[in-house]
Amino acid sequence: MGSCQRKVACVTSPATMKGVWLTKHGGPEALEWREDIPVPAPGPGQVLVQVLAAGVNNTDINTRIGWYSSDVTGATDDVDQDVEAGGHAGALAFPRIQGGDLCGRVVDVGENVNVPIGARITSPINLPRPTVNNPTAYIALGSELDGAFAQYCVIDAADAYDVTASSLSDIEIAAIPCAFGTAENLLTRAGVRSGHNILITGASGGVGLAAVQLATLRGAIVTGMTSPSKADLVRNAGAADILSRDAQPAPGMFDMVIDVVGGPTWPHLIRALMPGGHYAVSGAIAGPMVTADLREIYLPDITIHGCTYQPKAVFQRLVDLMNAGEIRPLISKTYPLQEIAQAQEDFMSKTLPGKLVLIPPQDEA
Repeated sequence: MGSCQRKVACVTSPATMKGVWLTKHGGPEALEWREDIPVPAPGPGQVLVQVLAAGVNNTDINTRIGWYSSDVTGATDDVDQDVEAGGHAGALAFPRIQGGDLCGRVVDVGENVNVPIGARITSPINLPRPTVNNPTAYIALGSELDGAFAQYCVIDAADAYDVTASSLSDIEIAAIPCAFGTAENLLTRAGVRSGHNILITGASGGVGLAAVQLATLRGAIVTGMTSPSKADLVRNAGAADILSRDAQPAPGMFDMVIDVVGGPTWPHLIRALMPGGHYAVSGAIAGPMVTADLREIYLPDITIHGCTYQPKAVFQRLVDLMNAGEIRPLISKTYPLQEIAQAQEDFMSKTLPGKLVLIPPQDEA
């Protein structure tokens, strides 16, 4: 390994690495710690990245438990059934190295790559791969591709964004791709601008807090839905007002609703919109099955945005904000990568606000 294509700070990577295999869909028992995983080699147009930190997020847990299968109809904390095709794009190839939240250092490059050795980089979790027949096609890091829950991973150079100039720590950068990328995409698709009144569900979680922060940067007036114990946290992120997470918002109050919760409160979120309002969704932790009165959608001309595909411009805006020091995620706790099961259990408990981050062993290359 380590046949660097440029004569600058070349690092020789080992033949094997430590990391976590996902061996099947299921509970924590599906995660297997390994110390003999072959280090991947970068092909043409690719870079080998030494992982410095990897965030914990809903997407990786949803993939592990198979929640994306259409056979699953319950909330993300209530899946207890066997599924076969539970990944973003259906069936996964096992074993799979998950991990969609990445901060790393480029240590080797393939042919035709302009990314410098030693650059600190991050990457979107949802990697755009549009085609003529499917302009919103994408693949997911840690789902269709091996991700950051190991000491090294390979990504396309076009998906590597340089954050060497950022004052944020490696841990903070690893907390940004999934949460802030999802939030920025939701706000972009809904068209949030200065002066808009917007409602954000799950406002104390990773995506919710990111959406509060990013919407405030845009000049929007934010109301966050969260538990009373976390209200101050959401206010400190920029929210002007707070609603309890089980409240029923008053009808016709908001220009936009940014939702990652779904579940039984969904009809009230639609009613909370002004005529011509926009509802944007990129999660359903309280359950994907909702009841709708179509008259409450078409009569007031409500627009619904399903938001997963992220154009490159969305993530580039985040990178610009990172490098300028204008955003900063809340980090609640870090764990050695070996403790991934505990980290995911703590994440699912929803007792810790903000982000949890895993640190792979930093053996010398």
